[in-house]
Amino acid sequence: MTDDPAASVAGPAPLRRRRRAAAIREILDAAQEQIALHGPSGLSLRSVARSLDMTVQALYHYFPSRDELITALISEAYHELADAVASALDTAPPDGDLPRFVIAAEAFRRWGLDHPARFQLIYGTPLLHYQAPADGRTTAGPRRIAALFLRELFGVFTQEQLARTELPPLSPELRAHLAQLPPEAAGGLPPQAAALFISLWGHLHGLVVLEVFGHTAFIGPLQAEIFRNAMHTLLADARRRVPAPSASDPNASVSHVSQRRHGAM
Repeated sequence: MTDDPAASVAGPAPLRRRRRAAAIREILDAAQEQIALHGPSGLSLRSVARSLDMTVQALYHYFPSRDELITALISEAYHELADAVASALDTAPPDGDLPRFVIAAEAFRRWGLDHPARFQLIYGTPLLHYQAPADGRTTAGPRRIAALFLRELFGVFTQEQLARTELPPLSPELRAHLAQLPPEAAGGLPPQAAALFISLWGHLHGLVVLEVFGHTAFIGPLQAEIFRNAMHTLLADARRRVPAPSASDPNASVSHVSQRRHGAM
């Protein structure tokens, strides 16, 4: 939309676009309410249309199939989660004691706890009969999230250091598979560092899933402390596994200064 008064009377097309955007927003909000009440598997176009006093046929003008509506909901949820993590990092005090990786992880956890149904939609059991599109609408958000965590975990290291990440030996098959991943899938990490990141992500994500789905309710309000301690441990383990820069690394001096500045060493 524009603030130019003349543009608002230029013709009916902008008005139609605004009305369409408003209708789409209402449909998405109604669908989110349905998910909150009945879970992702309980979502249906008929129930969404009924809640808006629309016919299913009218709803098809905006979302021609259930898959299209689910795709829009998934894409929006991922991007809102990425926005929450990015906002937490952007507003973190530059001289704070909490590592930025931990800040990002806690923002991820908070979003999941504040939006359990939407978290289940994107990280729970895959919806029956749903087929994600091949155009990247449901993968752009996860890649944004991964990029934020990759930066906070490994941004202080050079590629030469990351290539020497200390892990148990990778099989030739796994090494070859990780080496062929596109840059947007693993941030261009060498195989050893990519394997470490996947393991770290599994621990972080797993703890949040357990809490959001109620499996750690027996810990009560102390779950936040358990999570923070676990994230400190994950970060320390990741940094310990990446060796100091070698003398042959052309970026060694820059990396060493960067590590000291970010409290990595």
